[in-house]
Amino acid sequence: MSSNSSSHSLSAGPLEEGVGKWYGKGLLSAGILPYREREGELEVFLVHPGGPFFAKKDEGVWNIPKGRVEQEEAPLAAALREFTEETGFAPPRPNHLHFLGEAVYPTGKRVMVWATEMPRLNPARLRSNLVHTTLGGKLASWPEVDRAEWFPLREALRKIFAPLRKLLGDLPKLVNAASQERK
Repeated sequence: MSSNSSSHSLSAGPLEEGVGKWYGKGLLSAGILPYREREGELEVFLVHPGGPFFAKKDEGVWNIPKGRVEQEEAPLAAALREFTEETGFAPPRPNHLHFLGEAVYPTGKRVMVWATEMPRLNPARLRSNLVHTTLGGKLASWPEVDRAEWFPLREALRKIFAPLRKLLGDLPKLVNAASQERK
């Protein structure tokens, strides 16, 4: 796992960069991590993957709304598209996003993550797109994301897929910097 989040500038990150230089090195995904402060505690909005494989799993499988960056697609554009596909919510405005960093999975998959304050997201209103596949020779469909939840940061660190934990741990620095910028 690695991250380039040691630099916590409040730039939006590689907004318009296409994936040409990344594409041959493995799969690239991009996503958005919504956060809020509630009763003085930082919380993050995570999604649980749908489907039979994850149905009875909890710790270590939650994720951020994210997905594959298509060839010649800008990572931020993919993050915004995937956010809406997986949650059904309108995406945040790009100028409200802060590049949090990048994680690398053991498979080599890279995930670029932007964070933004979105305190009004209601997990009960989640509307995910469907995944279609063949299981046992039969066509099967299920929501790509079967539920979402706000978690206090400490709990989210247990729930989220391990390669993304460092980025969650870096979130308080970014939130503090964003708060200072608004003053």
